[in-house]
Amino acid sequence: MTWTESMRYPDPAIRALDPAFKRLHLPLSSVERLWTGSRWGEGPVWLGEMRCLLWSDIPNNRVLRWEEETGQVSIFRKPSGNANGHTRDRQGRIIACEHGGRRVIRYEYDGAITVIADSYQGKRLNSPNDVVVKSDGSIWFTDPPFGIGGFYEGEKHPAELPHTNVYRVDGQTGAITLVADDVDHPNGLAFSPDESILYVVESRSEPRNILAYDVAGATLSKRRVHIRGEPGETPDGFRVDVDGNLWCGWGMGGPGMDGVKVFNAAGAPIGFIDLPERCANVCFGGRYRNRLFMTAAHSLYSLYVNTQGVAGG
Repeated sequence: MTWTESMRYPDPAIRALDPAFKRLHLPLSSVERLWTGSRWGEGPVWLGEMRCLLWSDIPNNRVLRWEEETGQVSIFRKPSGNANGHTRDRQGRIIACEHGGRRVIRYEYDGAITVIADSYQGKRLNSPNDVVVKSDGSIWFTDPPFGIGGFYEGEKHPAELPHTNVYRVDGQTGAITLVADDVDHPNGLAFSPDESILYVVESRSEPRNILAYDVAGATLSKRRVHIRGEPGETPDGFRVDVDGNLWCGWGMGGPGMDGVKVFNAAGAPIGFIDLPERCANVCFGGRYRNRLFMTAAHSLYSLYVNTQGVAGG
């Protein structure tokens, strides 16, 4: 895949769709491709104490590690249970969604694995996709069937649950509750900076939408379409910055249409970062959480921005 990093500032790959985006764009930063060689990159998470990024290569059943100091990429975990989304809890432990294991797990400090959730009311989960942790320690995740539909991103199995749901796991008791069963194949999810809103990508609506729910403790209400996609657009994973902007992995399958689309807190598009391939997910990292990492189909990209990702994202 041909990729040429821009030698010009400002980088023409970074496009303002609204004047408000210019405040978020550092004119002396450009999109960097850090590595290429995955089949479908997903689920990035930043580990500041180790100065590294972890992300999933789902079909290759591995989690990769990029080191900030050396730029080297190595295998963090293989097999990975066809891991997809990752995040960290408020104690710094890694939380991972597994397609193959059909579960959400936590890596303990000593290397042990704790199963957070693998079933609901006695029935196995589909294939947990993406996950976030709220400041109260609760773990929220989506459970579409993408990993049980074949043998590429998991293993083929019949679905045991009647809906594709969003779940919450209580941070104190470990009890799992269903918080939304009205999302058509939920995918990426994230909280607003004050955690009063939960955003969820609806992957099989046409067009694909990003929904919003009001959050009150352990419950969701007032379902609404926050961002209505255009036909053919494919929002995927996303993260939110401290100003409430949504930085969304995006794809439409053509030049100038794949990359990261940025929306303000009201849901209006304000910026676009062009990539030569579809972007599946993003996270903020670096010392000040001001470096956007973008996992695309085959590659890992980054861009320094003039904002910071919210804590826990």
